[in-house]
Amino acid sequence: MRKYVAARSYDGAINSTHVGLSASAASILPYASGLTGVDVHEDDRTSHSLWASLAVLFLVILIVRIVQSGNAHLRQITSLSSSSGPQKYWSRDRGSFWPNMKKHLIYAPLHKKRHNREMQMSKAINVGTLPSRLHTVLLSFYLLSNLVYCLLLNYRDKSHAALVADVRGRTGHLATVNMVGLFLLVGRNNPLISILRVSFDTFNLFHRWIGRIVVVEAIAHTLAWAVNLHAAEGYQGLQERLRSSHFLQYGLLGTVAMLIILLQSPSVIRHAFYETFLHVHQILAFTALLGVYIHAYSASLPQLPYVCLIISIWIFDRTMRWARIIYRNISFRGCTKVIVEVLPAEACRVTFELQRPWNYTPGCHVYVYLPSISLWMSHPFSIAWSEERPTPYLSLESDKLPSTISDLDCPLPTRTTTSISLVISKRTGMTASLYEKASASPTGILNLTGFVEGPYGGLESLHSYGTVLLFAGGVGITHQISHIRDLLSGIHENTIATRKITLVWSVRTTEQLEWVRPWMDEILGMPGRREYLKVLVFVTKPRSAREVVSPSTTVQMFPGRANAKVLVEKEMRDRVGAMAVTVCGPGAFADDVRAAVRGVVGEGTVDFVEESFTW
Repeated sequence: MRKYVAARSYDGAINSTHVGLSASAASILPYASGLTGVDVHEDDRTSHSLWASLAVLFLVILIVRIVQSGNAHLRQITSLSSSSGPQKYWSRDRGSFWPNMKKHLIYAPLHKKRHNREMQMSKAINVGTLPSRLHTVLLSFYLLSNLVYCLLLNYRDKSHAALVADVRGRTGHLATVNMVGLFLLVGRNNPLISILRVSFDTFNLFHRWIGRIVVVEAIAHTLAWAVNLHAAEGYQGLQERLRSSHFLQYGLLGTVAMLIILLQSPSVIRHAFYETFLHVHQILAFTALLGVYIHAYSASLPQLPYVCLIISIWIFDRTMRWARIIYRNISFRGCTKVIVEVLPAEACRVTFELQRPWNYTPGCHVYVYLPSISLWMSHPFSIAWSEERPTPYLSLESDKLPSTISDLDCPLPTRTTTSISLVISKRTGMTASLYEKASASPTGILNLTGFVEGPYGGLESLHSYGTVLLFAGGVGITHQISHIRDLLSGIHENTIATRKITLVWSVRTTEQLEWVRPWMDEILGMPGRREYLKVLVFVTKPRSAREVVSPSTTVQMFPGRANAKVLVEKEMRDRVGAMAVTVCGPGAFADDVRAAVRGVVGEGTVDFVEESFTW
């Protein structure tokens, strides 16, 4: 049996030297811990190369966005006149490069037309969606660059133990560096969202794949440490080191937490047990970060500044989220009030009366907190409608009714009350609990206390397009109806280029029309609606043909499914100026619209915008 004598090493662990080690084992032992054999300078070069490549990518995206914004602004201001000349000019592309990029790369799915349509093994088992072609190119580049950096070692001038130590250092360094992006991209207040005008959904996709890279690199880092130590001291040595070293214990804790995250993160588990997954995921992510921090801090590793940066990013995002919640929802008058109204076709209209006004932009969303329904959990929903109305105080000095004639003669001061409304369709988890609780109310109306966090999103402006074609599937109408209201207001005020709006809404039954009826009635009463807006409603499962009746030539109803290809081609032929096509709805529905737009990209200026949230 080997005998061990404790000795303090660089890494702060209780290392062991022993009597009677073989020469080969003694030569391996220095490479089992610390920075012996680790090429710190080359590690820094690889991370700098990784940052530089990302900076170039972000710069390219930023330049493209600036050019697009400038082009859209010029298109908008030149199309305000009643003359048809500017609109005709902007209806055509001036080259083939950008249309081909959109058709074959930017808008293209990975294969054929499947992108956001979920791949299902059965009705109960969902295995996720496929990234787009552009996303696949970027993800492949990032994955291959990490693989190259991990393998870019000095293979000729090092012993096997030194080479393994270098692998340990390189993979640990890259895992820590990648964690910066991992935490940044998943933040709701990620500044890159507004700077680059890239959606949270896209960054969330990259977050998932970078997370997988981090886990693989962390496992490789741990295995490389174990290989050298096992070669020098055997399995007993491994056990002894782990029992006596907090440095190693917390490093292993971080790796194990990451491995569990990887095992519980497949789409099948995420979709089947989303709320449970989210709780466990957050706890494990915190555990992994804690383990990595103590691992780096206890030995003053060169990666400690990166870990501190990760913690700062996490604290910043959480602080901003809490600041938004407190500012929007809490004041000296109380907290945000929530009114839940049961709707036909298993849905609820949820209205939040906020404590402070905000700048609302079409297409944005909020995260909803309903403590009595789902405790501290939050869920994203598109804002369907927003109103600001003056609300008088009860009296000048106190919330009391006027008591004298002079009080009646004094005008009461007013404050602005902002309310936002959502439509929440019943599914599982929180949405099912909310619907069932509201349905159990005798009046079908539920009064709650809740909070909203946001607004987020609303990155795409449609003001510069002469023609706007909006597709909505089911509850996706909540995203599109805000754009319609905004566009009609802009047309009336002559501040936008839009001159033609078509809404295509696909619903299962006519009962779903009740979800937005009060807001649609208001839109149908807006000035210029008949001249500029056309509504096409497709009822896929009508109970009878008598239900599907068109009330007018500008509001038409049809039985069956909407043929995206036919509709897009027709609007493309009859377009005024440049055309924008947006979609919000189920994955298969959105993929059909995407394919239809790709089919007409070469015929004129057309842009495609998809609103989705995949997880």
